Amino acid sequence: MQRHSKFRSPFSGKPTLLRPKPHKYSTTVAPSSSSQSPWFPYIRTATSQKNPLIAKSTHAQIIKHGITSSDKFLANNMINMYGKCGCLSYARHLFDEMPQRDLVTWNSILAAYGSGCEVDGGNVEKGMSLFRVLLRLGGGSLTKMTFAPVLKMCLASSCVWSSECVHGFARKIGLDSEVFVSGGLVNVYIKFGKVKEARLMFDEMEEWDRDVVLWNLMLKAYVKVGLREEAFRFLSDFHRSEVVCPDVGSLQCVLNGFAEDVDLETDYKEQVQAYAIKLSLMDDESAKVISWNKTMSRYYQSGDHSSAIKCLVDMKKSNVKHDDVTFIVSLANVVPLGDLKLGKLIHGMALKSGFDIKVNVSNSLVNMYSKMNCLSTAKKVFFNMEETDIVSWNSIINSNVQSGLVEESVNLYIEMLRDGLKPDHFTLASVLRACSSLSQGLHLTDQVHAHVVKNRLDSDTFVSTTLVDSYSRRGRMEQAESVFLNKDAFDLGSWNAMIFGYINSGNSHKAWELYTKMHKSGEKPDEITLATMAKACAFIVSLRLGKQIHCYAMKLGVDPDLYLSSSLVDMYIKCGDMGDAHQIFQAIPSPDDVAWTSMISGCVENGDEDRALVIYHKMRQSGVLPDEYTFATLIKACSCSTALEQGRQIHANAIKSNCVLDTYVNTSLIDFYAKCGNIEESFRLFKRTRVENIVLWNAMLVGLAQYGHGKEALDLFRDLESNSNMLPDRVTFIGVLSACSHSGLISEAYKYFDSMTNDYGIKPEIEHYSCLVDALGRGGRVKEAEKLITTMPFEASASMYRALLGACRLQGDMETGKRVATKLLELEPFDSSAYVLLSNIYAASNQWNKVADARTKMMSKNVKKDPGCSWINVKMKAHAFVVDDRSHPENEKIYEKVEDLIKLIKEDGYTPDTDYVLLDVEEEEKERSLYYHSEKLAIAFGLMSTPSSTTIRVLKNLRVCGDCHNAIKHISKVYEREIVLRDANRFHRFSNGVCSCGDYW
Repeated sequence: MQRHSKFRSPFSGKPTLLRPKPHKYSTTVAPSSSSQSPWFPYIRTATSQKNPLIAKSTHAQIIKHGITSSDKFLANNMINMYGKCGCLSYARHLFDEMPQRDLVTWNSILAAYGSGCEVDGGNVEKGMSLFRVLLRLGGGSLTKMTFAPVLKMCLASSCVWSSECVHGFARKIGLDSEVFVSGGLVNVYIKFGKVKEARLMFDEMEEWDRDVVLWNLMLKAYVKVGLREEAFRFLSDFHRSEVVCPDVGSLQCVLNGFAEDVDLETDYKEQVQAYAIKLSLMDDESAKVISWNKTMSRYYQSGDHSSAIKCLVDMKKSNVKHDDVTFIVSLANVVPLGDLKLGKLIHGMALKSGFDIKVNVSNSLVNMYSKMNCLSTAKKVFFNMEETDIVSWNSIINSNVQSGLVEESVNLYIEMLRDGLKPDHFTLASVLRACSSLSQGLHLTDQVHAHVVKNRLDSDTFVSTTLVDSYSRRGRMEQAESVFLNKDAFDLGSWNAMIFGYINSGNSHKAWELYTKMHKSGEKPDEITLATMAKACAFIVSLRLGKQIHCYAMKLGVDPDLYLSSSLVDMYIKCGDMGDAHQIFQAIPSPDDVAWTSMISGCVENGDEDRALVIYHKMRQSGVLPDEYTFATLIKACSCSTALEQGRQIHANAIKSNCVLDTYVNTSLIDFYAKCGNIEESFRLFKRTRVENIVLWNAMLVGLAQYGHGKEALDLFRDLESNSNMLPDRVTFIGVLSACSHSGLISEAYKYFDSMTNDYGIKPEIEHYSCLVDALGRGGRVKEAEKLITTMPFEASASMYRALLGACRLQGDMETGKRVATKLLELEPFDSSAYVLLSNIYAASNQWNKVADARTKMMSKNVKKDPGCSWINVKMKAHAFVVDDRSHPENEKIYEKVEDLIKLIKEDGYTPDTDYVLLDVEEEEKERSLYYHSEKLAIAFGLMSTPSSTTIRVLKNLRVCGDCHNAIKHISKVYEREIVLRDANRFHRFSNGVCSCGDYW
């Protein structure tokens, strides 16, 4: 028999029973004598009322009158008094001070520990330790009163072997036949699920010692473990007893254990009902109630909840009375039906008939209201209960956890402990889940873990798995591993929790190691394991491993539930395989809002914004309502494609869905309006949003910076600085430095760059240096920018060199441009922009041979130049154009419009800037090649297709060339149209011949 390492047997070692050795607890085990004392009435009052205040006051008066603990009889009574009042520490202190003790003394202190173990599991070890001492001092004279509290402690210890040891010793000294001992052992064995051993003990007892309670205890044990035929036979033995006979509880216990759909058990049930009626223990009315209840239970178990409720209605129509089982089964059917009104009606029936005061009925009401999202009503029922049990507390604690009221659930747990209830594995698992969501949860998890160990529930699979999950969710993988490695048997839930914990803490490789170990050991994963591993593949962006997990799931025949399917969809999205992601998504019978949002987000992440909007419309048609994250993702899709009208519609939907107050949605909207060229609407929305959130301020700052509104951006930053409730972060300063860069504010850029560290303690990162380099390059201080790159504490990025190379091209600095281009090509050998910008520098100085050399190098290395492309949205449809594009259905009209607008703007003073033509051709040919740049084609189409009062919005993937920039200024003046162009660097708003960038870009 395997013993718990932390719990010693009371018989460990070699006790000497006849000749005890001297010990600090040395005593003469002899009967106590009686005594007369004026203090006994007070002691009896404190004991009967279990009043610690009276007990302590009485003890104080006894000490005050000079009576010491040498009065053995008085001291024994006071130990008993403190034990009954729950003051175990006082009882133990008094026991330790006694110079001599008798058996009554020992029995009293053991009884105190027996009562104390219900409140604190740590008292079990101390109590059993005292029992071992007593055995070494002279255990041969023990009585039945000694064994009663010891068996109680055995039961609290959760160690069946300790009970078996006590049983063996009781038999050795001839006390196992005492009803106190034998009855206690029957109860202990039943509680440990050892029905066979309990029955053997029961059969050994004298018939007159077996009362109705003990017979019923055995009956319940048989029913609980599903031995219904044995229960029937035991009932027959009960009937034949000459001392006692079955009562109503005996018969109801057996009847409730029989199944309706088993012929043999139906026959047994009818016999028991007939027997009950014969003995007048059950009338015909009671038999009817039991029959109706069984029918309702059968409907519930088969999932036919409507028929179960119909039974309740028919019972009422037939004037059949209800019992507590009727209400419990009826309330269980309310949740699957989702009918709160029905639940309230049944609650009313329970109130009217008085069954609401039954603990099991009240527990069912708490459970029903909680699952129907009526937590306030559930709490009202709970706090009005006259009597509660562990099920009541578990229900209300778990309901608070499920509703996100984690702090309240922890407070309820503390209150439960104060009420003297001992938590079980369900209680501790619920509280641990609550700790995972609390900010101070780490400390609380440690405390609850200590309570788990104290109550000897650390070996419980349910609790240990929740502990692993709680620690791993907080990133404390060492503690999670410690609990995990102490588990004896394989438990899939714990393995899943550990794998999830590793992934959550960014250690996907260790997650793979654990999964491989599980696979090699022959254990099979479930849907949660595979879904978690799919997440690991997404985290490390491994499509190969992800497909292996998908194939393995198919091979195992695992049910592709919503969780697994959604995880596979997310994995394929993260790995860029939208085709397979869409295929799995379409196979999901009823996608939830998470699955729909994942697909929408995947399309946006992979650059397919139009498809994201199509999926959103399908989502609305399916009846699934979007949440805040869905709206934030959709708004991002609209901002990427500058789909202003669609974005406005989604904004309206977010308002209707009460999601517009969400910080993420608001931030997305501010960013969306800014990126669609409507910075005024963006700023109005920002002003209306009275949320002190730095993310919102950052979005507005970056928006103003991209428009070149440097002064407004810096004014906004000063407003932020004056707000005592907020502090700028690293992103804030990226916005501020970008504003300085786009507005030519070089001295201000240096000022805020220094302020980051000096005033706010923010260490500059490479993005901040990039902004400063960009500001210097745009301001013509190319050498200074190059020096900054070489002296900064980071390796320069390709984007930094690319920005500086663009500045060299604008300034015509060929020598610096060559050096920068060389550095850029070392970092990214296949970057087309390095070759193109270098070609531009050579072309600007008419060095056509070098232009040809640069292009030859591009061709030899198979480097492809990204073609310039411009988009315009007309009637919620995107139209794309490239240079000299003739693929559009309205191609001829567009080119006619281009010819017309070139003619008009030339009359207004436009002169083609042929410096932007990188071909060694005639001047006239250079001019014509400029006419059909993609942005001019897009604007021409916009002029043709949109009302004259609307703003034309164009998106371009590259930086707008100087000629197009100049031409669009004239177009806005001649056609009296506002034109917003968003290129790769910033926004340009053209109105009446002027650009918002101030010709600085």
